[in-house]
Amino acid sequence: MNSMISIAGHFVLPLEDPILKFLVILIIILSAPILLNRIKVPHLIGLIIAGAVIGPHGFNVLPRDASVVVMGTTGLLFIMFMAGLEIDLTEFRKNKWKSLTFGMYTFSVPLVLGIFAGYYILGYAMLIAVLFASIFSSHTLISYPLISKLGIAKNRAVNVTVGGTMITDVLALLVLAVCVGMAQGTVTPAFWIRLTLSVLVFAGVVLFGFPVIARWFFKKVHDKVSHFIFVMVMIYLASLFAELAGVEAIIGAFLAGLALNRLIPHTSALMNRIDFVGNAIFIPFFLISVGMLIDFKAFFKDFETIKVALIMTVISLGGKYLAALATQKTFRFTDDEGKLVFGLSSASAAATLATVMVGYNIIIGETESGEPIRLLNESVLNGSILLILVSCTVSSFVSQKSGKNIADAESENSMSDEAEDEEKILLALSYQATVAPMTNLALLLKSRKNTENVFALNIINEKENESSDKNAEKLLATAAETAAAADLKLNMLKRHDSDVVNGINNEIREHRITDLIIAVDCERGFSSSFIYNLYNGYLTNENTNLLVYHSVQPVATIQAYHVLIPKNAHREAGFFKCLQKVWNISRHSSTRLIFYADDNMTQMLETIQKKATIDAEFLIFNNWKDLPKIASKMKNDEALILMLAKRGMESFHPAMQSVSHHLNSDFRDRNYILIYPYANRNSEEGTGLYSRSVNNPDDFAEIGNLLGNLFK
Repeated sequence: MNSMISIAGHFVLPLEDPILKFLVILIIILSAPILLNRIKVPHLIGLIIAGAVIGPHGFNVLPRDASVVVMGTTGLLFIMFMAGLEIDLTEFRKNKWKSLTFGMYTFSVPLVLGIFAGYYILGYAMLIAVLFASIFSSHTLISYPLISKLGIAKNRAVNVTVGGTMITDVLALLVLAVCVGMAQGTVTPAFWIRLTLSVLVFAGVVLFGFPVIARWFFKKVHDKVSHFIFVMVMIYLASLFAELAGVEAIIGAFLAGLALNRLIPHTSALMNRIDFVGNAIFIPFFLISVGMLIDFKAFFKDFETIKVALIMTVISLGGKYLAALATQKTFRFTDDEGKLVFGLSSASAAATLATVMVGYNIIIGETESGEPIRLLNESVLNGSILLILVSCTVSSFVSQKSGKNIADAESENSMSDEAEDEEKILLALSYQATVAPMTNLALLLKSRKNTENVFALNIINEKENESSDKNAEKLLATAAETAAAADLKLNMLKRHDSDVVNGINNEIREHRITDLIIAVDCERGFSSSFIYNLYNGYLTNENTNLLVYHSVQPVATIQAYHVLIPKNAHREAGFFKCLQKVWNISRHSSTRLIFYADDNMTQMLETIQKKATIDAEFLIFNNWKDLPKIASKMKNDEALILMLAKRGMESFHPAMQSVSHHLNSDFRDRNYILIYPYANRNSEEGTGLYSRSVNNPDDFAEIGNLLGNLFK
């Protein structure tokens, strides 16, 4: 009998058992995408509606208690953090004035409409009308996970919208602080000085202090779990600093994303973990927690609530639409990009709720009957709930449709890979210490489309005791684990051969490898045996690019690469494929590239950079004997990339023969990559880009357009 009562007690509503509560939420998170994707409804809407159904205002299955609030808050912070983390910093700087313009549009248009409606239609006092209007100026990037999943997070419209979001949210929350201060009589010159200084100190600590701390941590600590926990600490720490500075926590999370942007490559295992945990757990929790706020019965209490709710919804969506339209016309965005700007900026949730709750909780007087007079009344509170529901629904549908159109258009415009041009990367593994660095490098430089054609190989030469089956399994398992963490399927190869170099070359021919990566042992450097194998073995493959990698620190901690390109390098058959790899390193890690080349090469690189934007600087360089001088100019956490050639190639220079000496003496404590483009022109036949680039190197504009499409 007692056991029956105990079992029944588990199912008393609202549920209190933590296992049952978590199980219900997990079932909702699991089922919403599966069910709604079939009818082409964004699963975000399903999670919000599910939250309303099971919440305290629905069937009261779950209470909106502290555990839900904590997880939901983490989800909101994750949305803003990921927006800052995934943004293309080069495009962000390039579009900073566009972001500022959009931020002013999307802040001021709804603000003006809101003041007019609050003062003239609803009859509020001017101070309350301004606070009421600030509700519509802010927005939440609730649809950003949809856009990120579509692979268009770097689109210019997304970039401008994300940048403008920070501006409009800061301004809206500043209006909130001023209105509250005026209502409470605390707005003085000291108030402005304190707010300004605190915000500047907070932003400086996060944007300049966090990268220093993170770079040190990633260098010293190699545990993968610790890396993820460290990121979580940075998110919450930045959010706490934001609250202490007098702004909302979401601003801190966004700035934390910007601060760590260059330290978490977009193709890395850590990025994959952040994306996975955020989209699988935290962000759905946030959406469900938002749904739990919805009280449908509140809309039918009186006509005033219905009127206020409708006015708020119309002003918010109308103001955001006009702002998006103005942005589209100002910057000549396409129709789909304009709709995407509206879709991303139309959702009202976090900052809106914060403004309403602050205004609702401030009591400025009492009625004759003793009822409190609130800065924002109950009608506005209930109206904001309807606004959140409707705006999130509109945002999800519009963002999904326009985002899919943009993704389809970019896919059609991108260059399709020919069968003979299919990228196949081979990692020749020899030393345990070099396995993870080589795999992480491959993740950075590979094409985005290449998800199955990366190979890892270990040659077993038992006579020379250079490897064994057990050691090979260990090396390959490490590489596979590193690749799998970034959702890359690694093809593992193990070969018995009496000669290591011949074994690697045989695998290259058998699998038609396009790019071979080998590693330099940090302790040995360029030994005589390594140099012999390099020139008499690896470089004999006429159809394969060779990359020699020397790693002394994690690739994610590199701030800039100094890239030396010899004269006539563009005449080599494999040059543009190698250049694409260099471009990918910058694009995937948001790392600055400093190119050293002659006048003609610099002109070509600048043309390509305009079409496929990266953070790059171009310097004239003609004398390879100045390599030690470049080493002296390089700062800490900067690396070297050398584009080389073997004897007989058009870009070969006699000074290249002494490169190994300079590397051993001047770059032993630095990361560097040596790139040898393949030399066989016959493999280019039928591939428009590369045959044009070799035979007509002056056609820089066309090359730039083609590479620009390839890098999208």
